[in-house]
Amino acid sequence: MLATLIPFFDKNMKVRAYSLFSQKENSLLNPPIFGTSSATGLAEIEGLDIVRNIGIDTLSPGTDVLIPVNHIAIFSDLESQCEDLRGRLVLLFDKTIENTEAYRKRLAELKQKGFKLAIMKLPVNELEQNKELLALMDYIILDHKKVDVYKAKIYFGHLYPNLTICVGNIQSQEVFEELKDDESFQFFEGPFYRIPINQGETEVSPLKINYLELMNIVNDVDFELTKAADVIGRDTALVVELLKMVNHIAVNSEVTSIRHAAAILGQKELKKWINTVITKELCADRPNEVARTSMLRAKFMECLAPVFGLGMKASEVFLMGLFSILDIILNMPMEEALKKVNVTKEISDALVYQKGELANIYSFVISYESADWQEISRQLIVLNVDTNTIYQAYAETMCWYKTMFFEN
Repeated sequence: MLATLIPFFDKNMKVRAYSLFSQKENSLLNPPIFGTSSATGLAEIEGLDIVRNIGIDTLSPGTDVLIPVNHIAIFSDLESQCEDLRGRLVLLFDKTIENTEAYRKRLAELKQKGFKLAIMKLPVNELEQNKELLALMDYIILDHKKVDVYKAKIYFGHLYPNLTICVGNIQSQEVFEELKDDESFQFFEGPFYRIPINQGETEVSPLKINYLELMNIVNDVDFELTKAADVIGRDTALVVELLKMVNHIAVNSEVTSIRHAAAILGQKELKKWINTVITKELCADRPNEVARTSMLRAKFMECLAPVFGLGMKASEVFLMGLFSILDIILNMPMEEALKKVNVTKEISDALVYQKGELANIYSFVISYESADWQEISRQLIVLNVDTNTIYQAYAETMCWYKTMFFEN
């Protein structure tokens, strides 16, 4: 099983929902053969198993989850399968749902029983023939690269005033800034939040400079805990955040100081947590999803390190995951951003040039979070790794994130 979450933002860049994208098997080793018995799995809702196994609050604390339901699974017993989840799930359909009496009746039943409904990938030239289906939907997701969303808003605003328009596949911050000012569009999806806005030379704020200097002390080859402790100790908020995080992983012991944390965790492990806390603070003026992306990448890479033959470099790939959004934090090209922190040549080569020993794991995680299952399937064949190994690493990552950042 492969699974990842794609965020949907509101106009203020707050995540309002995640869309769950999943794939049960390696698509290159087990291609679907429709019209045969191997299509019987279509009656299953793959994403539902993931929600059950990992937990909806672990996957998406406090927000809705859009879960794909195909044209066969819609007729399964969704009511009992999702009884305790219907307030949090949005059933996501695509163009395979037909505008027939059977489908319309089923959609109306689900809507009447409290389910929210969404549709995506509906071609513009098929809108007219699907009027009755659209009237039953709560949300429609429009691909910004394929649909003139400004023309579409006039159409939907006139015929379906209660339909919430979500614009997907937004590729840049500039496009998002234009769209968010239009009241017709409510939610936004795409990689735009992971792309810095380059408007000439960017000045780094004094607070961020202080944090970067602290990072350089921590990541220096001659790192001295005493020196780092003194510098961190000047920032009360940083100390509180660090101790709170360390206490999540300290067993049967309340950590009360940085030196105490070093004695329990060891200097190497403590460096990892200092870097984590500083990165989180550096993201304070960015959307929460930026910090979340950084943390999830770091932990996912650490979990995957043995798969890529990098078990001895787990701490280094964790750091690479944290720093993989440094260009967004500082709003400058990655090559320039990395000059402001002490990182190894291996990390720099992977993040800037996508080459070197760490490049493959970085490329894998980027493809994974974008749900590029064909590329992931190809890499799994090269690695000779099954999908379950990756899924277990992902599940561990999501549970770690919830424990570290959402539990008191």
